[in-house]
Amino acid sequence: MSDSPSSAKPWGGRFSEGTDAFVEAFTASVGFDHRLYRQDIAGSIAHARMLARIEVLTATECAQIVEGLEAIRAEIEAGRFEWSVALEDVHMNIEARLVARIGEAGKKLHTGRSRNDQVATDIRLYLRDAIDALTAELNRLQTGLLDLAEREADTLMPGFTHLQVAQPVTFGHHLMAWYAMLSRDRERLADCRRRVNVLPLGSAALAGTVYPLDRHFVADQLGFEAISENSLDAVSDRDFAIEFSAAASLILMHLSRFSEELVIWSSAQFDFIELPDRFCTGSSIMPQKKNPDVPELVRGKTGRVYGHLMGLLTLMKAQPLAYNKDNQEDKEPLFDTVDTLAGCLRAFADMVPALQVKRDQCRESARRGFATATDLADYLVRKGIPFRDAHEIVGKAVALGIREGRDLSALSLNELQSFSPLIEADVYDVLTLEGSVAARRSHGGTAPEQVRAAIGRARRDQQHS
Repeated sequence: MSDSPSSAKPWGGRFSEGTDAFVEAFTASVGFDHRLYRQDIAGSIAHARMLARIEVLTATECAQIVEGLEAIRAEIEAGRFEWSVALEDVHMNIEARLVARIGEAGKKLHTGRSRNDQVATDIRLYLRDAIDALTAELNRLQTGLLDLAEREADTLMPGFTHLQVAQPVTFGHHLMAWYAMLSRDRERLADCRRRVNVLPLGSAALAGTVYPLDRHFVADQLGFEAISENSLDAVSDRDFAIEFSAAASLILMHLSRFSEELVIWSSAQFDFIELPDRFCTGSSIMPQKKNPDVPELVRGKTGRVYGHLMGLLTLMKAQPLAYNKDNQEDKEPLFDTVDTLAGCLRAFADMVPALQVKRDQCRESARRGFATATDLADYLVRKGIPFRDAHEIVGKAVALGIREGRDLSALSLNELQSFSPLIEADVYDVLTLEGSVAARRSHGGTAPEQVRAAIGRARRDQQHS
């Protein structure tokens, strides 16, 4: 063994001088990839058991390795493990500590693998765990939405297009639109998880290995559903991380849209809801202020995750096969995406069930906006008037209401008949807010009975997912 500084490195045999101190710190990843220690140790234990299975390790050596790795995991979790930048990454830190604990047997662990397939395995294990945890939080948020939607299934509010009053809907129906967005998000996470859950270990550096590795055994040990088919692709693929970041971006786009509505609804101008005090802050100068900081911050964090998605796409766009040092830059954006999304989902899952809906204010807002104009047009169509003509008739009635400062339902029968003699006294059944929403009984409509039916289907779906 050489006494040169390079000999301290596991790859130092062909080097004649040590790594520059700045370069050593610049290229090290242990400052952030140490969070992969659980996955790294789990992968190493499975690999060791496989090596014993194909008789590269003896049963005794395998037992020493497994016991040593489990002891190292305990050291890390107890805060007694010393991470070294000189050892570059989580993998070499753990391997060096293993050799220090058990000696020669520890040096055999890396047989048949490379850090290239090792890190690819660790990231997949980490992301699989993260997806499971995020899905659980997403489900918790959806349950909160269902509970609130059920409570507000009859609550009337204006529905908007262009942020202008369009037609009356129920508050529960609006919440179920949010639920539908999150259901697509849940499906995307589940679909992404399938492609994450593929084992690259056994691909070695890029070309496979001369050892008769039992990759299916390792996959079974680690809970992978499949093994990678091409070693070049397996060590350099980060599609799964990009796909997850895209799914995370979509989730946060949805949460950002929810946030925007919560900010608007909690304003004095709308006053539809009251956010719980524990999710708001005040002003240092204006004592009356109650700021919707949680929704605003979630809205802001969305851009952060979009940036990570673009960063990962750019990271991979010009890389030749196979592994390149560039790929070290995948972890920080991926970790931050997971952490950011987890925090946003938790905040919403805690906050949504505690929202207080101001029902009277919601109803009054719907009443003021000529929200039943389309109902009057549909009424005239049922009387035999072509829709375009009915549209014009109702437009003139709305113009009168605007001049008089009265809603359509407040216009007299004589006034309404001045626009069409086909209008009769039964018109008021459709001009009321209650009549309008009750009439929309089509599947997925806003009628309270349909909202409750949608909630029932959603709860059954949750039970079977």
